[in-house]
Amino acid sequence: MTEKQTFPAATVAGYPRIGANRELKRSLEHYWGQKIDRATFDTQINQQLTTRIDHLKDLGLTEPGSNPGDFVLYDQVLTLTCALGAVPQRFGNLVRPDGSLDVDGEFTLARGVDDKAALEMTKWFDTNYHYLVPEIGPYTQISAVANPWLEQVKVGGSALRPVLIGPVTYLLGAKASADAPTHFQPLQRLDAVLAGFEVFLSQFAAAGVTWVQLDEPALVCDTWSTSREEVLEVARKTYEFLSKLTNRPQIFVNAPYGPLGLDGLNVLTATDVEAIGLDLVAGPVPSPADLKTIGDKTLVAGIVSGRNVWRTDLRQALATLQAIHQVVPNLSVSTSTSLQHVPHDAAVETSLDPQVRSWLAFADQKIAEVQTLARGLADPNSITAELAENAEILASRANHPGVKRAEVRQATAAVTVADRTRDPYPQRLAAQAEILQLPLLPTTTIGSFPQTTEIRQARAAFRRHEIDEAQYDEEIRNEIARVVKLQEDLGLDVLVHGEAERNDMVQFFAENLEGFATTEHGWVQSYGSRCTRPSILWGDVTRSHPITVEWSTYAQSLTTKPMKGMLTGPVTIMAWSFVRDDESRAEVADQLGLALRDEIADLNAAGIKIVQVDEPAIRELLPLRAAGREQYLQWSVGAFRLATGGAPKELQIHTHLCYSEFNVVVDAIDHLDADVTSIEASRSKMDILPAVHEHGFERGLGPGIWDIHSPRVPKLDEEVGLLEKAVAALDPQQVWVNPDCGLKTRAYAETVATLENLVGAAKAVRAKLEA
Repeated sequence: MTEKQTFPAATVAGYPRIGANRELKRSLEHYWGQKIDRATFDTQINQQLTTRIDHLKDLGLTEPGSNPGDFVLYDQVLTLTCALGAVPQRFGNLVRPDGSLDVDGEFTLARGVDDKAALEMTKWFDTNYHYLVPEIGPYTQISAVANPWLEQVKVGGSALRPVLIGPVTYLLGAKASADAPTHFQPLQRLDAVLAGFEVFLSQFAAAGVTWVQLDEPALVCDTWSTSREEVLEVARKTYEFLSKLTNRPQIFVNAPYGPLGLDGLNVLTATDVEAIGLDLVAGPVPSPADLKTIGDKTLVAGIVSGRNVWRTDLRQALATLQAIHQVVPNLSVSTSTSLQHVPHDAAVETSLDPQVRSWLAFADQKIAEVQTLARGLADPNSITAELAENAEILASRANHPGVKRAEVRQATAAVTVADRTRDPYPQRLAAQAEILQLPLLPTTTIGSFPQTTEIRQARAAFRRHEIDEAQYDEEIRNEIARVVKLQEDLGLDVLVHGEAERNDMVQFFAENLEGFATTEHGWVQSYGSRCTRPSILWGDVTRSHPITVEWSTYAQSLTTKPMKGMLTGPVTIMAWSFVRDDESRAEVADQLGLALRDEIADLNAAGIKIVQVDEPAIRELLPLRAAGREQYLQWSVGAFRLATGGAPKELQIHTHLCYSEFNVVVDAIDHLDADVTSIEASRSKMDILPAVHEHGFERGLGPGIWDIHSPRVPKLDEEVGLLEKAVAALDPQQVWVNPDCGLKTRAYAETVATLENLVGAAKAVRAKLEA
């Protein structure tokens, strides 16, 4: 083993990789768009890596092992898949003789090509980050064929700590390959994965790496299809094997996103790993008796939130650390999770209200907080000024008049069961059928259409006051008219206005509701090159004016076909914002539900016959521990039903979910009581259908037949095949035909081509059913 080195007193579990100015996004998209060649791309990536490592050193992460080496090109799970050579058979032609892939091959797994679908993508635990799901079978080739982390080591030197997804999490997050036997589980390939990790660790040791970080969030979750006992047994086997290797760096096993629990802690403390990380934001501090089991290992205390943007209560955090330190002699201060979930730097948000900005800590500020706490743990008197300033800022936030508004609290307190209840579904179905007169297998899209360069330029010009509101509105009207005509020409049955006026499905509402702030530079990676700019929900929420009615009614005036009003649901607005941490989620959700309820009433009064309330994030916030799920589903479903509960029976309510593992939340989706639910299904080849059939879902369902997260255009027969699976598993009267998700990120050429195939698939299957 490499020479022992004390774990750094202060570190972070990971850092944003997209770049302070989204440099990685631009490099990726320019390379994919053939605007730069491979040599230029490599040069840009190397420069970004160097800049990142140097920046973290400048922020104080200079101790050996303190600088997290977690930079990847697309996704951390995909990087490990490629390093292990675990490539699905359909991409076998991309594999080089040594089993590795080049950069183009890695991107092909992520994005698909021609008739080869990309790897399935789903949410990373309870976050809004998406990872690419490995496909593992009994004969999948698995060995250490590449070590991309070594390139970071060459740049970062001894301060760098390579960060890999741990073997247990990697295999639990994988799916069985298409050719695997019925009862095969990827965990059965543990020995092969461990052999690969043995090689990685020996290579790190040879390069002089002192610490390696293995992330095991799977250990905080007890809702796998595999029992908790079996998961812990796999973890025991994994870390007994890895920790007993002689040719390795010291091992830091990190367990973010929830409480590890005493059972998980006992498994790790019984092995020879040198450091264990606990998420003390999402989970409680273990009791002194439990902490004693850590012995002389290092406890890496994740005391600063890696997932939210509020300043840490330094006085409270220091007291917690001091109490732990009385039991655990070797204690390090860190973030609860990787900082990939927050933006880079709050200091650049100069357009924010200065008071609100003072409450915020983005990635760079969180690194400073970690270091302040580490200094305070060593000498409490050394941070007296920092504690005083922090207390003053926290008081400013707590006493702001917008944080708690009496009229808002009175409204949520007055909500009754009746406010969350609509007419029985059979009555709604009959009333809506009479009004809408839709064909069998009605076609529609999820909401957004591609945002053109012209629209983005107009929005930027309006923001810079280079054009006035009337000119901007005219641009939006012209784009809506073009999108409506395109849908009519394509033959879609239920239309959307395309959302040209919206920069983001959450930010648009945040900008029109009180209690929110929005940023200019607060970008966070969602997947690949895709970034979002989460809004900041800091106070009680109110709606002072209609938000969507003008554009929806204008679009409806252009066609005789039904036009969907498009809203983002209360849970998704919360999940995709940085939500306040000083109030219960249930209260915040109901405040949003009441605001949306008023919006639906105005849309109905304006003559809109269908309203879609998107809730793609309802699965995302589902607790990782079974014990918390019932309470979560009660308030999350309740907020949706509060928003839609005032809709008359004639108004058809749609909802949309993506990456939601229908089988996990089918009961909750049923209780949403929407008339129609559309859901991601194409990448998984309709594997939601058995759960739907078993549950006996009675309402309308649109399992997506087009994976919009890939640039490939699926062929007509592919979409027909997926749709035929749907009508075979469901009553055809229930089935809607739609893409997986909104089309904002797609180009118009692929959008038109695929929608033509989508409409063609509906017509072909409809003809067979009606024959």
